[in-house]
Amino acid sequence: MEKDLDQLEELVIGTNRMSGQGLREQAWQAAHGLIALGVEPEDRVAILMRNDLAQLQATLAAQRLGAYPVQINWHGTGDEIAYVLGDCRPRVLIAHADLLARIPASALSGIITIAAAPSAEVRQAYGLAPADGAIPGLDWHGWLDAQPVHPPPARAATDSIIYTSGTTGHPKGVKRFVPTDEQRARTERMRFLITGIDGEARVMVPAPLYHTAPNLIALRALRQARSLVLPTRFDPEAFLADVERHGITHVYAVPTMFSRLLKLPEPVRNRYDLSSLRFVLHAGGPCAPGIKTAMLQWWGPVIHEYYGSTEAGPNTFCRGEEWLARPGTVGRAIEGVRIEVRDAAGAPLPDGEIGELHVFNDNYPDFTYLNRPDERQALQRGELLASGDVGYRDRDGYYFLCDRKRDLVISGGVNIYPAEIESVLLDFHGVADCAVFGIPDEEFGERVAAFVEPHAGQALDLADLRAFLAGRLATFKIPRLIEIRDHLPRDEAGKIRKRYLREPYWENAQRKI
Repeated sequence: MEKDLDQLEELVIGTNRMSGQGLREQAWQAAHGLIALGVEPEDRVAILMRNDLAQLQATLAAQRLGAYPVQINWHGTGDEIAYVLGDCRPRVLIAHADLLARIPASALSGIITIAAAPSAEVRQAYGLAPADGAIPGLDWHGWLDAQPVHPPPARAATDSIIYTSGTTGHPKGVKRFVPTDEQRARTERMRFLITGIDGEARVMVPAPLYHTAPNLIALRALRQARSLVLPTRFDPEAFLADVERHGITHVYAVPTMFSRLLKLPEPVRNRYDLSSLRFVLHAGGPCAPGIKTAMLQWWGPVIHEYYGSTEAGPNTFCRGEEWLARPGTVGRAIEGVRIEVRDAAGAPLPDGEIGELHVFNDNYPDFTYLNRPDERQALQRGELLASGDVGYRDRDGYYFLCDRKRDLVISGGVNIYPAEIESVLLDFHGVADCAVFGIPDEEFGERVAAFVEPHAGQALDLADLRAFLAGRLATFKIPRLIEIRDHLPRDEAGKIRKRYLREPYWENAQRKI
């Protein structure tokens, strides 16, 4: 383990550049500091940071000690962050200094807090003044510099604890058990399949590390790749410039990034040389077929995707050529993964029939929900795990997703899948993004609502939009309520936070579905 990160020639975060050896030594220092604060194996070290050097240093240090880094979504409100802290009960919280100010003081009781001043790149990206970092307490940079530079005791590395999005109820922390040597070998083969990262890869991860896939891929790149570029925030043109400047070969992206890249004027898109790209992985939600087709036409069949979850890991994989042959598929089951499509009673369904996907992933060790083992067991269906995803398998073994089970709208006893409606809305000229979900209806139980975000500077005509939908959707699928918003609520990865749109309609309904 002492040679860990040796192959990494360069880590790039904004204007900061560091070798793998330099990062490793700073992670050693942070690990010594955590030992002095009483951190032991199995303890939690909470990390509340934007993409920054300190984020990586803290994560690697906790893993070195066999402690669990808990990646907290820094977009959360003070109460939401306080809930996660109360749930995971960390010994130490390491946070950007300005983010600590959000948290109620009572939530920090008994937790050792270390404040890191945001880097100049983070301050610039998020419009933070230098004074925002002036909070008393342990100072990360001074604390780090005071630690010795030699290898601390090494334990079996842990995966980060990632909290689920909390679309329904409170978020839950997914704690993966430490793998056996055999499981570790299978995990390595699977991760190579879905990321393509090898010793010559130059990787860019322009997504926040509190999400599962960006966290996994960035840490893999640190240990396996030639270089890692970690933007502090996604900017479409800056992304293209970074690909050209650093000769990026591997990228992780989410569909919203594709949408924003396609909005760039064609002269801007053609300004940059992207010929170095050879493996672009996307996940984090469904990609509208029109957007993915446009991206494949632009970049070629280097765009691949996987489908999975924080709990079950990657389940399917689909190469660009496979998707072009079967638009909309998320691919076939990865070796070591078994998937069954089942009906509401739990009976297996034949190919072509829509039901809930149940999975078993032999490539990953098991997991539990932190402090909630009963909720973990509630998902178990024999050897399989209920995914909450609705879809089907075709006769050639390719899977297609229809929606999340929890997003399913049941109106008058009929199942309506929001993802289908969203895909059609995105084909309407002038629609940049949208969110479809169910709201209460006394007669039908639920009715369909759509919130639509237009392209900047464009006006949408509701009558034209409804006429467009009428020609492409059955009448019962057309949203009864369509609302136009200049900006829809999002997390840092660009994913729409439907919960914030849905909740006001259900507050006084005396039911949740």
